[in-house]
Amino acid sequence: MKAPAPRYAENGDTIDLAQTALGAMIVEAQDKVGEVTITVDRLQLYDAMIALRDTPGLEYQQLMEIAGVDYPSRPERFDVCYHLLSLTRNHRLRVRVVTDEEKPVPSIVAIWPVAGWLEREVYDMYGVLFDGNPDLRRILTDYGFRGHPFRKDFPLSGFVEMRYSEEAKRVVYEPVKLAQDFRTFDFMSPWEGAQYVLPGDEKAAVAPQAQAKGAPSPVTADDAAKAPASPAKDVQPQATEKKVTESRADTGAGRADSGNLAKDKPVDPDVPSPDGGEGKQ
Repeated sequence: MKAPAPRYAENGDTIDLAQTALGAMIVEAQDKVGEVTITVDRLQLYDAMIALRDTPGLEYQQLMEIAGVDYPSRPERFDVCYHLLSLTRNHRLRVRVVTDEEKPVPSIVAIWPVAGWLEREVYDMYGVLFDGNPDLRRILTDYGFRGHPFRKDFPLSGFVEMRYSEEAKRVVYEPVKLAQDFRTFDFMSPWEGAQYVLPGDEKAAVAPQAQAKGAPSPVTADDAAKAPASPAKDVQPQATEKKVTESRADTGAGRADSGNLAKDKPVDPDVPSPDGGEGKQ
């Protein structure tokens, strides 16, 4: 079965065409696992996107996604990746720029308006600034959210926690105060010899105690077995008629021939009326 979508275009001379069109704007270009990625100078990102969109042979008309990546060990720790699609060539290209927390990346909202929300998402998750975005606000987190949750150094518990305050009659934000039990992580299961008592198993190590007054019955299973059996009672039947199996009404069984056997069906399923005789075996 053939795929309904057109075949993905080969990478071919995409890198050569991009280097010809962008020149010194390209810092690095690579073709790995069938994907072409070009790294461009951050300050020339806008002009590079214009060239990639308008140059014949490239023609990446559509911006599909903007994603961020965090590498805390690098001086410029963030990658901002733009995923472009050429509708006429059915080919995709990744454009990458690097930056840090303070150096803004030129906004491309004037080229692709959809970049407005995508840049806001990268700003919200990583804290990357975009110069020229007309509405650079958080888009996924709350108004009072602190930090950027996709950074590698962002704590899993966050910086603040939210609860409803009965005293203030409103939702309040406070510093995280998780109980210490929830911060203890143990990857050893009890079957591997963990030397501690799991919550709820405290009673297992406690010696049996004498039954206090008013407690449940202390009778054991052996005591119950030794107790004398109660005498059997003579019970008389209450039915007015004797139960027999002489007819289907008595047993509930169906007919032996339901009329839906193979010999009752037509040879050609398109022939109507199985009792008509022409299509019947």
